[in-house]
Amino acid sequence: MQKRLLSIAAIASLSTLCLADEAAMQAQIDAMSKKIEKLEKKQTYTNKKLSKVNAQSANDNIKFGIDFRNAVDVVDYRDNTNDTYATNPSLFSSRLYLTMGASPMKGLTFKGKLAIYSTWGSHLYVDDAPLKDWSASSKATDTVMRIKEAYFVYSDAIGAQPISVSIGRRPATNGFLSNYRENEPQPGSPLAHITNMEVNAMMVKLDWGRFIEGAYTKFVYGRAHQGPMENVYGTGSTPWGPYALKESDDKSVDFLVIPGNAYDDGQYQVMYEWAHIFNTKGQKFNDPSTKKDAAGTADLLSLGLKVSGIGDEISDFLDDTTLFISGAYTNYQAKDGFQLLGSTDGGSKSGSSVWAGVIIPDMITDDGKIGFEYNYGSQYWTPMTWAEDTAIGSKIAVRGSAYEAYWNFNLFGVKYLPSQIRYTYVQHDYTPNVNCAGWVAPEKTDITATDLRLAVSYRF
Repeated sequence: MQKRLLSIAAIASLSTLCLADEAAMQAQIDAMSKKIEKLEKKQTYTNKKLSKVNAQSANDNIKFGIDFRNAVDVVDYRDNTNDTYATNPSLFSSRLYLTMGASPMKGLTFKGKLAIYSTWGSHLYVDDAPLKDWSASSKATDTVMRIKEAYFVYSDAIGAQPISVSIGRRPATNGFLSNYRENEPQPGSPLAHITNMEVNAMMVKLDWGRFIEGAYTKFVYGRAHQGPMENVYGTGSTPWGPYALKESDDKSVDFLVIPGNAYDDGQYQVMYEWAHIFNTKGQKFNDPSTKKDAAGTADLLSLGLKVSGIGDEISDFLDDTTLFISGAYTNYQAKDGFQLLGSTDGGSKSGSSVWAGVIIPDMITDDGKIGFEYNYGSQYWTPMTWAEDTAIGSKIAVRGSAYEAYWNFNLFGVKYLPSQIRYTYVQHDYTPNVNCAGWVAPEKTDITATDLRLAVSYRF
């Protein structure tokens, strides 16, 4: 009995000790939990501060990119009427784009692109004629770095209407449909069929997406040529009034361009553009000694359809196939006392063009594409394609027919090394269309030109 009482007392004593230890342990756990909670709150605060710092840092920085292309062209020209020819079996060129972008706040972005486009062994500066500031970076010349693009875009909404405004050197080269043959991932802003040149302009964009899928309209107003004026030093016949315009027929050339999407659901895209040129350059009537005077106006129209993917999941090949067709029209209207494209006094000349193409998977590489294109232009077809889309001039502006095939692929399968093999054949049935030359009357001719290009780029 005594032993049993001792056992009960021992058990009670041990239970008391265990309860005391458990209470102490629970107190320690509670204290540690409070410390952890404090640390978590502090970490959350620190993370928020870091997020703000990182966001601010991103907004304060400009993102840079590189697009460096080296190419060799084999070019050949033949005048079949006079049985003369000119060739270059190895035209080497290098083109460097330094791209930049920034977004300091919601709705506001900046885009820029500096360009060097030179032929190997070229002169430092073009010595035969000055280049326009909006065409120099599109032609292989020297190693001077020039501005190809520099503009900002601010987007907001007025009530339910989305609106964007922009000003600067617009992304107006390698636009809709031409980006495939240029091996560019995204097209520029306008329709390349009638506008393929750098432009300085102001833009307002109205988005109609709430009514029609993918629809929008842009209104672009800019200047392509500045009329004669005294410079900042006031030299010349008038030693005062810097930057004041002179009285001359060589007036400033402004333009109004209205491009837009009529519909775009990702598979079917319809784009349109109308362009009007004020004071387009031409000749005084029956006076061949004059040229490039303000001779009248020009209107250019284009409508294009692109189909990205044939059918609906019929096959991977058809899903990755792209078809397009575009039609365009130009009209040059001379004012009284002048002529354009050889028109009569105050008369007009109209031209038209068709451009079609198909781009298919190459069935060899993962992302490679093979493209085939055809262009046709009538005698008076005269678009604004100053940006040379081939080394032999603008095939889009051909007055005759142009045939082209190209293979776009990633060298060694590396996405940062987009490359191309391209062959272009051009048959000029009339005077080759160079630089929207309204003072040149197109005459019947028989000239062929070919260009075989091999190009490798580094794009990052």
